[in-house]
Amino acid sequence: MSASTTPPSRRADAERNVAAIVAAGLDVLATRPDAGLSAVAEAAGVTRTTVYAHFPTRAALVGAVLDAAIAEAAAALDGAEPDSGPPDVALARMVAASWQTIDRQGRLMEAVGQVLSEAECHARHRPVGERVARTLRRGQDEGRFRDDVPIDWLLAVTYALVHAAAAEVAAGRLPAERAGELAGASVLAACAAPR
Repeated sequence: MSASTTPPSRRADAERNVAAIVAAGLDVLATRPDAGLSAVAEAAGVTRTTVYAHFPTRAALVGAVLDAAIAEAAAALDGAEPDSGPPDVALARMVAASWQTIDRQGRLMEAVGQVLSEAECHARHRPVGERVARTLRRGQDEGRFRDDVPIDWLLAVTYALVHAAAAEVAAGRLPAERAGELAGASVLAACAAPR
């Protein structure tokens, strides 16, 4: 039977399996970045064979999990209403929203770093970066953010500070409930136009 004649229920089952595998992959890899496909299969409630049918390599699975994580982060940024209000206030909301997804995603980037190049990872993060860069650009245009450095630098600083907060939480040196607030304040201080 060809793919075009596969009964709809079989396709629906496959889509549910893929969704379950990706969701389980995010949960498992967020806490155990070295976990293999067997651990993900167990968490998803499917067989290893089912995982391999959809993701023939660990890299393929990790890539799909990263894409899902990025989609989640992009949705969180959109929910923070980046085009509403002053850009510095919008950026603070975006940092707080992105912090929540980064906290949930835990150590996923360790798993990603094992199988994807830095260039590939950067390319996949483009939807998130474009949203933040748009707010940074608006802040520069309105004189609220420094314009003596490129947007890409402000974006890199923003990412670095948010990920530093995540690392501090993971190390037990920063309470998770304060991380978003501190990361936001640090990002705004780094991006603020000189007075």
